[in-house]
Amino acid sequence: MPSRRQILRQTLTLTAAGLFTTRVFAGDKPKNGELAPPPDLFDSQALDIDFWVKPRTLDLIRPQSGERSKLLYWKDGQVIDSAYQELCHILRDVNGKKSAPIDPKLLETLWATQAYIARFGMTKPLEILSGYRTPESNRHLIEQGVPAARKSLHMDGKAADIRIANLHEEVLGELIQSFRQGGVGFYYRATANGGWIHTDTGLQRSWKG
Repeated sequence: MPSRRQILRQTLTLTAAGLFTTRVFAGDKPKNGELAPPPDLFDSQALDIDFWVKPRTLDLIRPQSGERSKLLYWKDGQVIDSAYQELCHILRDVNGKKSAPIDPKLLETLWATQAYIARFGMTKPLEILSGYRTPESNRHLIEQGVPAARKSLHMDGKAADIRIANLHEEVLGELIQSFRQGGVGFYYRATANGGWIHTDTGLQRSWKG
C-alpha cells in the first residue's frame, strides 16, 4: 500500500502530466499508479546552482482584486527596482489599501516554488490570498474569527498566504518546507478551491490551521 507521501508525489506527477483536471485530495488514490514520481520531489536542497542564478520571473494573480502580473524582478544577482515596487503593490493590503516593503526572501520563496513546479510542466499563476496586512486589517481578521496571529509576520511584509490551482495544499506546503526558509502553515478547507499555504521568512516551523 503506498504511503501518504508517495500518494502526494504521484499526485504532482499526474497533475504535471495533465491527467488531473480537478483537485486531488490527499486521501485519493492516483488513477495511474504506474507513473513514477519525479526524482527528489521534496528535496529542493538538491537543486544545482544554475537554478538559483537564473533570472527570476513571478507570475502572480490576486483573486480579491482581479489583478494579474508577470514580472521579471531579479537578474544577474540584482533586484529590478521597478518590478519590486510593482510586486509590493500586488502584495499590498487590499482591504486597508496600503502597501509596504516586501521581504526579498519571501519573493525568493514564491519564485522558487513556482519555478520548481514549472520543471514538471505546471505553469499556473501563483494566487496571493494575503500579503502585507496593516495592523488594523490583522485585528479585524482576528475579530472575525479568521486564523491570524496577533504578531503576524504579514504586518512586516514577511508572509503570504498562497495557493496554486489544482495543486493540493499539502503538496505545495511540503515543497515550500523543503526550501527551509521560514514558517509554513497548512490550512485545509473542503471547498471547491481547497485550502491554502502560509509561508513566511521567520523561524523554521510548521503548523496546521
